[in-house]
Amino acid sequence: MTNEQKDEQLWKTAKARVAFKSSLTSYLIVNVMLNAIWYFSGGPYSYYWPVWPALGWGVGLAFQYFHAYHGGKIFSSESE
Repeated sequence: MTNEQKDEQLWKTAKARVAFKSSLTSYLIVNVMLNAIWYFSGGPYSYYWPVWPALGWGVGLAFQYFHAYHGGKIFSSESE
């Protein structure tokens, strides 16, 4: 691998990590707002519906994390 290829790979990794941190921030802000809406509209004695968007988005966020910090090689034979 040449230095130019290594630099390009480093930039891709850095961009993926910045994108993950941005997505994580959005996830936290939106989920706090959804929980506030749930709390003030029905309260703790109503159906806890914010769990569904949190779980769905959380799965996608987990995949984004593994791609950004483990290079997508978590399930490959190279990781052994």
